[in-house]
Amino acid sequence: MHGWGITLHIQRISKDVLRVEEGSLYPALHRMEQEGWIAAEWGLSENNRRARFYRLTALGRKQLNTERENWLKITSAVALVLSFEQA
Repeated sequence: MHGWGITLHIQRISKDVLRVEEGSLYPALHRMEQEGWIAAEWGLSENNRRARFYRLTALGRKQLNTERENWLKITSAVALVLSFEQA
């Protein structure tokens, strides 16, 4: 998927709650590429413009699973704190 497509996908699957700005997305994609989590190649977008297309690598899928596990631990802990009622 190209950068703009990633932005739209995140917005769509989050039901317009999350919006990623270009100033945040492209530096993050660059860092992820440097880490080997994604690979990028030039191609043509659906409107025939030159664009970089990104895909997860095997290492990226492994990192995604690690991040998902960490996120679930953190959100579970926050939920416990928020649900705590003092007597």
